[in-house]
Parts: sequence; C-alpha cells; structure tokens
Amino acid sequence: MNKINPTQLLNRQHNRTNFHCDEKLLDVYLKRQAGQDVRKRLSACFVLTAYESNEVIGYYTLSNNSIPLQLVPEVYRKKFPSSYESIPTTLLGRLAIDKNYQGKGLGEFLLVDALKRSYEISQTSASFAVVTDPINNKAAEFYEKYGFQKLPDSGKMFIPMKTLSDLFKST
Repeated sequence: MNKINPTQLLNRQHNRTNFHCDEKLLDVYLKRQAGQDVRKRLSACFVLTAYESNEVIGYYTLSNNSIPLQLVPEVYRKKFPSSYESIPTTLLGRLAIDKNYQGKGLGEFLLVDALKRSYEISQTSASFAVVTDPINNKAAEFYEKYGFQKLPDSGKMFIPMKTLSDLFKST
C-alpha cells in the first residue's frame, strides 16, 4: 500500500476530485459540501491522504450533537437527572474510504481515529457518547462490529464514552 499522511483537517490543498466510495451521497458531500461545513464550523472533516499526491483516500466528520433522553437505553437513562431533555453527544456524521483503498483496514483506522479524537475532546467538552446514523445495513454492521449499539426507535447507533475511556485511557 502507498504511504499515507496522518489524518488532518480538510483544507484547500487536499485533492478531493477523484474520490469515489461507491456511495454517491458521501462522494458529493466531500467534493461539494465539506469545505463549506468546515468554514462555517458546522462540522470538522478529517481526511486521510496519499503521501505524495495529497489525494483524499478517506474521511470522516465530527460535530456536536445531542439525543433526546427518551432515546437513551434505560440502563444508561436511569443514571441521568430526569430534568434533562437531551444528552450531549458527538456525531460521527460521515465516514468513507475511496473504493481503490477499501478492504485494507483504513475504515477501521479512521473509525479508531475518530473515536479517540472524540474521547479526547470529551475530556474538556462534555459528551456522553459518539452517535452515528449508518447510511445502509453494511455500514450498520461495520459499526456494530466495533461495539456500537442501536438506539431504540431510531436508525442511529452509539458507543458510550465510558467504553471509549476503557479503550483509550492508558494510551
């Protein structure tokens, strides 16, 4: 596999033109919307790029979010004050790998990077969990494999910061 740069915030020097992950919504987002969202502070888009060409080979987005308390599973909900209507979370909005790089472990690499970054941020900006809304069943299976649980009455999935703490506290 070609050398890759560490993940970094999307900027104008990153070549997004040839990115294709076989999911049109994710392709279009990176090419047409991600830069605007970053400039407007609507999301942070982190990219993985090829070492010499700076071509984007994968990306994910993070933003602040909240979920209604009634969506939180009872095992967690009973620990929150009843006066809370919603619980702060971090949204892993998008995660995609260019089709030429799929099957090489880069999706897992980006997910771990996103989860570690989310955990670190949660130390200074409160967040109960990382939430995602899988684009399809294949994505849901991917997240489930890494410990995400389904939120009742929604297509969303989450992984508690407590779980991430257990994973990343000593690293």
